[in-house]
Amino acid sequence: MRFFVYFDAYGQARQAIDENELADKYHNDPNIFLSAMCRLQTDTPVQYSAGHVGTLIFENKDELKDYLESLGDEINGFYRCRSESRPYNF
Repeated sequence: MRFFVYFDAYGQARQAIDENELADKYHNDPNIFLSAMCRLQTDTPVQYSAGHVGTLIFENKDELKDYLESLGDEINGFYRCRSESRPYNF
């Protein structure tokens, strides 16, 4: 199943929809989905967007959820001393 995930400017996944919801609510257009996610109010036009919509394919929503929950593990591991993180002076 194909999923469309809105990532904000910081790379955080904020909203995920499947291909059926994209077709029903956003006329099968990821750009309309992106505009809807970036809009502050329903009547506010979007001129600039720092976020993006990614297309991911998984067997079901549980696999998508597991993947989204694992994002950022490498950053947390580095800063929380699960791997080598000593400073270097050059």
